[in-house]
Amino acid sequence: MEQAAVSERKRRLIFVNIVISCIASSLLATALTTAMLPITEDLNVPVTTGQWLTSGYSLVMAIVMPLSAFLITRFPTKNLYSTAIAIFIAGLLVSGLAVNFPMMMFGRVMQASGGGMLTSMAQVIILSIFPAEKKGTAMGWYGLSIGAAPVIAPTLAGVLVDTVGWRMIFFLVMIIMIISFVYCLLVFSNVLETEKKKFDISSFIMSALAFGGITLGIGNIGTYSFGSVMVLLPLIIGIVFAAVFSTRQLHIDKPFLDVRILKNRDYAVSVIGSMLLYLNVYGGTVILPLYVQQALGMSATIAGLITLPGSLASVIVSPFAGRIYDKLGMRVLFVTGAVGLLISNGLMIFVTIDTGLWVALVLNIIRNAATAFMLMPLVTWGASTVSLAMTSHATALLTSLRTIAGSLGTAIFVAVMTIASVNYGVDTLVPSPSSMHGVNMAFFGMLISDIVLIVLALWGTGKNRKPQEQIV
Repeated sequence: MEQAAVSERKRRLIFVNIVISCIASSLLATALTTAMLPITEDLNVPVTTGQWLTSGYSLVMAIVMPLSAFLITRFPTKNLYSTAIAIFIAGLLVSGLAVNFPMMMFGRVMQASGGGMLTSMAQVIILSIFPAEKKGTAMGWYGLSIGAAPVIAPTLAGVLVDTVGWRMIFFLVMIIMIISFVYCLLVFSNVLETEKKKFDISSFIMSALAFGGITLGIGNIGTYSFGSVMVLLPLIIGIVFAAVFSTRQLHIDKPFLDVRILKNRDYAVSVIGSMLLYLNVYGGTVILPLYVQQALGMSATIAGLITLPGSLASVIVSPFAGRIYDKLGMRVLFVTGAVGLLISNGLMIFVTIDTGLWVALVLNIIRNAATAFMLMPLVTWGASTVSLAMTSHATALLTSLRTIAGSLGTAIFVAVMTIASVNYGVDTLVPSPSSMHGVNMAFFGMLISDIVLIVLALWGTGKNRKPQEQIV
């Protein structure tokens, strides 16, 4: 597979379309964190169930992304990309009109199905149409859509919830996606090569059971004890099918998702690093609004506004991170970002209900800047160490695993916060000491993952291969 031959003008038009659609789809990944409480109250479900609106979204994306590796090489680029947008729009309509939780969840499944394809395709397209020396910069700007948008989303959602209601979140994103759909029909072209190959339904089912079982088991920890059937059974099913799926991919001529690329040390490090990063990203995005609303008793608008400066930090840092990657490689970004996360999460452990809200705001700025240093560079670095022909498999596998990690981060840290709060003692006070203790313990859990991330950054980037040295 050769570098896609695309004119500079066409490259810019396609890139803008990708950014628009991915900003909209990324908004829905975290927008409901701020709106979760009013949604669960309106639909009459507990928060532990409501959190599946975010973790379940990530779960379905993780199931769809391995499928995208097949779809990208099987169907024309323009047709597949526009279809993914159309599915996302249909899901937005269903959720916006939802009258109960199953209907809402069905809409979220449709959104995740479209969003999963959009995310995987976007990265493959960018890495295919841009020359090696510009990939880092391009992915840095693209990083604004999947990095800054999820952080801006809680702020926007909080304002909408307190003014016109949570349903407007879906209708606003729908307007953006309709614009993107029309734009796609006008400017997109078939920039990726395709080939006729048989769909391996057995591998797809195995991957769905593997990813779904593991995430479902972890997600149920917040509702059931770890030793319960509702936790252990899906976990066991997921682990067993993950092993069976991986074994099958190693022994067939045309793998559904080629896991053999994990033998590449640099790529494996980028995958593990991305997973640890997403544990933090999604965990913090959920816990911070709950800190403001449950522990401090403030409004959804305040919960959203507290994240706004952090999102601005992501906007500023992400393009520069891409340029630094193009010039210096991955190591400096990886180590700096991991240390930044360690500092921000570590200090949040000591925040109390009497601590000024500005402290959490500043720490969130550090968190988001650190995240931007690693988010897209890790993807670019991982993909740059495999052949161009394997780019779709590399991005699909990395994005799938990190999305699962994000889903697990949401479930794990909400569970940690809930369990720690209950064990501390139930209270009805506002501000709530027990809720604050739960928040502290959730950030302590993130701190542990940050220590592992720093070790990985120091050990895993020793060679610091230049981005231009992609294996062809």
